[in-house]
Amino acid sequence: MKWMSDAEYRELTGLDSNAIEDLINRGKLSVKVEDGIRYIDPSKGTQEVVPAQLRELSKYNAREMVVEPMFVEKTIGTIINLHEKVLDAKEETLKALRVENEFLREALASLQELYEEDRKTIHTLQEQLKLSQQEVEFMRRKYKLMWNKTIEDHTK
Repeated sequence: MKWMSDAEYRELTGLDSNAIEDLINRGKLSVKVEDGIRYIDPSKGTQEVVPAQLRELSKYNAREMVVEPMFVEKTIGTIINLHEKVLDAKEETLKALRVENEFLREALASLQELYEEDRKTIHTLQEQLKLSQQEVEFMRRKYKLMWNKTIEDHTK
């Protein structure tokens, strides 16, 4: 647990000394004193700090809060500028996707052509294999007959 001095805690939370004293008196903050310096545990009382700030802000009447026209204009200008940047980025993304889409279409067409060529090659090779198998079978029968005849002639 890291302890903070009063000054550090005030700087961190933005509370004044009276608000911190009030939180300590109500038992919402853990405090220890070392060498005459008061230290506060920042992990305790965080739920109380935010509501205290909101109570302080709510003291002001909403009708008293005045927003200058310049601020409104700048805010609207910033929002419009951000919106335009988002639209530009969207257009760039769409353009990139269109280019990628066209590339993928061309690649697919190329792959389909290669597939058709491979199918034709496979068909041709299968036909050649059938012919080769028939030829081997024919040769096998021929040699068998030839050897049988040779054996018969030799035995006579």
